[in-house]
Amino acid sequence: MNGHDIRSTVRPDPDPPMLEIAGYVADYSIDSKEAYDTARYMLLDSLACAALAMDHEACVKHLGPLVPGADMKGGARVPFTPHELDPVQAAYNIGVQMRWLDFNDTWLAAEWGHPSDNLGAILAVADYLGRKAEAEGGKALTVRDVLGYAIKAHEIQGCYALKNSFNRVGLDHVILVRLASTAVATHMLGGDKEAIWTAVSHSWIDNGVLRTYRHAPNTGPRKSWAAGDACRRAVTHALNAVKGVVGYPSALTVPTWGFYDIAFDGKPFEFERPFGSYVMENILFKISYPAEFHAQTAVECAMRLHAEVKDRLDDIERIELQTQEAGVRIIDKTGPLANYADRDHCLQYMVAVPLIFGRLTAGDYGDAVAADPRIDALRQKMTVSEDPRFTRDYFDAGKRYIGNSVQVFFKDGSTSEKVSIDYPIGHRKRRKEGIPALLTKFEKAVRGRLPAASADRLLALAVDPEELEALPITEFLGLLRG
Repeated sequence: MNGHDIRSTVRPDPDPPMLEIAGYVADYSIDSKEAYDTARYMLLDSLACAALAMDHEACVKHLGPLVPGADMKGGARVPFTPHELDPVQAAYNIGVQMRWLDFNDTWLAAEWGHPSDNLGAILAVADYLGRKAEAEGGKALTVRDVLGYAIKAHEIQGCYALKNSFNRVGLDHVILVRLASTAVATHMLGGDKEAIWTAVSHSWIDNGVLRTYRHAPNTGPRKSWAAGDACRRAVTHALNAVKGVVGYPSALTVPTWGFYDIAFDGKPFEFERPFGSYVMENILFKISYPAEFHAQTAVECAMRLHAEVKDRLDDIERIELQTQEAGVRIIDKTGPLANYADRDHCLQYMVAVPLIFGRLTAGDYGDAVAADPRIDALRQKMTVSEDPRFTRDYFDAGKRYIGNSVQVFFKDGSTSEKVSIDYPIGHRKRRKEGIPALLTKFEKAVRGRLPAASADRLLALAVDPEELEALPITEFLGLLRG
């Protein structure tokens, strides 16, 4: 806290957390090869998610201008569509695409979230600026420039998440998408450190959206477009800041009226480490299954058990699931599941489907598959409990595991093996195994959405880091037209 008197008209110095973000974004040089390599795969993975989301009409209806006819010729392009939009609405579109299927990267700590959500803002601003610059005889940012901004956005969101739980005060994690995207977008638009902290102060003044749409009994599809909405708001703040709007230096700390007192139980933020490139280096990819990340290893466990139990479903007496504390708190659900959004955040559902079918795809959350009575029959036989070791390893900075175990007990007294997996294929410790699978995901997604020539070019770039990173972002995004 700054300790200032709310009756005083003297404007205090900006709150240190806002200045630290501004200094990091404006001055810090990323020199980690691992961070850039991981960011490159993150970009490809996120675009794969966007392409796959285009098969879902519920996603597509969100795309395009906010009102019919409000297109912007020469504006930011929305991948896999013909849309050209102002950067604010383009940020929303791209954010919606990448987040729709709950299949993009993940960060788990005191707060959880999906740092690649920030690409909605970053790609929209980069393409807008690049096309404008090229029209005026200048040069666009390169893909490597964009990756650098993505590394910083990941770092801001992830470092805030390490020690600060917004979900425990009822706020959704997209508050950190808005924060990180606001900071980097302001710098991309030419804003200096003062403009960055100014924009960030406006982001905090927005407070946060309630995460009730992620939980029973209100679970619904807003969770699939919430990050796009945060990106849209972030670009608005960035554009306003570079125009010179006034900043609010004690937006966090002012008694009574500041974010800490209003929304965070009066507590200041805590930080485990200074900003660098730690988050991108340790990011978790959702490579195999579009499932809430606390359940990823549970799905892998169920897949291993499928062959053993698929022909003995009627003989099952009970199924014991063990998970982390966070998994118990947010995805342990009993009773009816109302919709897609309910199902892809239900641990029991995400285990039942692979036990029965030997798969878990986005389509498996739809009404047709959910109508199979065997799914709810298995859910009713499941118990969920916390394994303290999984929780400890989840918070261990050197591990960041997301462990789960599944064991099936049969009526005749026999049992399956207790399958326990500490970290999924998308974890840093499984990069060697995971990256080929990620590239396969990317190839399948773009070949299903783009002309062969464009897909071939993208796949060639995917395995040629130097050429990809040197490419103007405008040329790269031009290959993604639907």
